[in-house]
Amino acid sequence: MARKNLLVGLTAGEAQAASGHAISETATHAAAAGQPAPHFGVMGTRGAIGAVTRSIEQLKAHAVVEIDCDLVERSFITDRLEGSAEDHRSLVASIREHGQQVPVLVRPHPAREGRYQIAYGHRRLRAVAELGIRLRAMVKPLTDEQLVVAQGQENSARTDLSFIEKALFAARLEEAGFKRDTLMAALSVDKTGLSRLISAAVKVPRDIIAAIGPAPKAGRDRWLALAERLEASGAAERAREASSRPDFAAASSDDRFLQILEAVAPKRRSAEPAVWSPIAGKRLLRIKDDATTLTLMIDKKAEPGFGDYLIGALPEIYAAFQAGSQGSERKKDHGRVAEPRKTTKL
Repeated sequence: MARKNLLVGLTAGEAQAASGHAISETATHAAAAGQPAPHFGVMGTRGAIGAVTRSIEQLKAHAVVEIDCDLVERSFITDRLEGSAEDHRSLVASIREHGQQVPVLVRPHPAREGRYQIAYGHRRLRAVAELGIRLRAMVKPLTDEQLVVAQGQENSARTDLSFIEKALFAARLEEAGFKRDTLMAALSVDKTGLSRLISAAVKVPRDIIAAIGPAPKAGRDRWLALAERLEASGAAERAREASSRPDFAAASSDDRFLQILEAVAPKRRSAEPAVWSPIAGKRLLRIKDDATTLTLMIDKKAEPGFGDYLIGALPEIYAAFQAGSQGSERKKDHGRVAEPRKTTKL
């Protein structure tokens, strides 16, 4: 609607623009004759002509132009992980059939004259470059802060940007020295949400994230669970070992995430009881050992009366255990200088 009104204003101002042209010619003739230029008040550069000039500049700011892909460089902050080849082929096919419907946003390159730097639309740029056609883009003069905010807000509005991609984008912005206010504006999150994003990206090694990929189905809780598991000793090495398997690269990104998550899961002690067979073929005792208890299960049919005997012998068995423990302690203390025994007053 704003563009329509802008064009209406331009049409309605044609007569005023014409009169402005006459004013300009009069001033030129006066200057050539050595006379001072006549004063026409605010209707000169700040009146109708100024309004037309500003309107034209606004149109230029929103205009879509076509530029060579070779002149466009990536943003200085990466916001996406490598997507699947299937998604890329689908985008290329769509642009080949329907054309590039949505333009990208670029800015004049801050350091290389005649070149551009993209704010968002990296995947479209790659697809258009592969097709060998010119890139449709909006060109705006943006500061670094404006570029990353535009980049982040456009990607945050897209449903296909995964949690870990947002987390990496946030971490990279912070590493580049941007303030937290800029990060929150770029990602449309509050302080708590930003802290969670950065925490996930910092705790999971970058090479492991790159090996997994965007994993769109793995949300915040699962990535934080992976980060917690990776803190255990040797977990990162197990994750890298899993990622080096031949079938890992062929799996989808979500399946790769699950493989890594399983590879770093805490080892569980087997719940299956062990079997003690003092005589071949006779399963006399089953032993179940977990983190807190040790259970002995005697097969009464295999050896009737053994259970009662074991219960009766427990005092002697425990006494022997105690004697053995004390003997071990005495051996450890052998050769040490005896310290004076302390007494307790009652």
